Amino acid sequence: MTLLYVGDAPGIYKECANKMGALIIVVDSRNAAIAQLKMNSTIDIVISKYNISGQSAFLLFDQINAFTSSKNIPFILISETFDVDIFKTAFKKGVSDYFVSSSMAAEQVMAKARSLIKFNDSKELKRENTLIYEGYKIPTSKRVFDITFSSLILLLTFPFLLIVMLAIRLESKGKVYYIARRVGRKAFNFYKFRSMRTGSDALLNQLAKKKNQYNKGTAVKTVNFELACPKCSKLNAGTFCSQNLYIGEDKICDYWYHFQKNEIKRNSSAFIKIVDDPRITRIGRIIRNTSIDELPQLINVIKGDMSIVGNRPLPLYEAELLTQDKLSKRFLAPAGITGLWQVELRGRGGEMSENERMKLDNEYANNFVGNNYSFWYDIRIILRTIPALLQKSTV
Repeated sequence: MTLLYVGDAPGIYKECANKMGALIIVVDSRNAAIAQLKMNSTIDIVISKYNISGQSAFLLFDQINAFTSSKNIPFILISETFDVDIFKTAFKKGVSDYFVSSSMAAEQVMAKARSLIKFNDSKELKRENTLIYEGYKIPTSKRVFDITFSSLILLLTFPFLLIVMLAIRLESKGKVYYIARRVGRKAFNFYKFRSMRTGSDALLNQLAKKKNQYNKGTAVKTVNFELACPKCSKLNAGTFCSQNLYIGEDKICDYWYHFQKNEIKRNSSAFIKIVDDPRITRIGRIIRNTSIDELPQLINVIKGDMSIVGNRPLPLYEAELLTQDKLSKRFLAPAGITGLWQVELRGRGGEMSENERMKLDNEYANNFVGNNYSFWYDIRIILRTIPALLQKSTV
């Protein structure tokens, strides 16, 4: 691995390169960098300070991209402090990554450089992306069945659905349906009959601490971030260690936000299921026990957001916790109304651990790796769902 470093103070990058067993070439000007790229075809990546002999590193980036042979070389930009204009320009130009200089950043830059080099082969990357796209394509037989089955059920149950909506409205004020953002293969508006009292979402974090079936001791939902970053406090007023994010009306730097979020991940469960949820209405308990509350999801199926059989779509705050390969594999399968974990455990009224649920989600996702999809496997799950509709719990 050969790196071209452009700028001053390269010492810590030399140390990192030595640890990685990489060769690092150091130059201090744009012309010297271009000369190295012209005569050395083994350079894998360019790491450049923003200020190079009084010139912007964007001039170097543009000049590199003028070479046909150098267009695929990753380019990492480093500035002394975070500057939103530099960040926006780097993003628009297609710079591979942007870091703020610090002793800790050097190791992060080198780690990112290694990753960029590993995946820089444009032909291999293109082939890999094509395979991923093909793996996510819903089989035609599954889609035809989804549309036909959903449309038929909605037509047959329409009078009954009107009665359910009237009962929900008579018991408690508010809309008879519930819309929430969920994540399957994509984020979408998820429809259900409302089974809880209006305003129940506000109680979720408090209940998750006490009644979450998957609980490890603390609530999952992210709350009350500390806004003051210890790294930013050491910089001059008005400068930040990384770009700013917004939580409601509050501003927090990217580094401090993700640091706190990672701490929450280590002490949280990835899923929330409230046992004997006190927010549920009397009608809500009935439609949950019989899974009638799920019927509006047939509209999601017709729209293409979901399938009849798949892995349950997750709330945004749950989905963002599933970042490891062994967890995120579940998203290879489409979101579904029913699936393996419902028929394996939920239908028998038994409790289910987080690991068991992840295992079942991944097991179903295996059907969408390569050409393993089986239409009859879905049919068997649907047939097993029928006795699972009458549940013993309101989880």
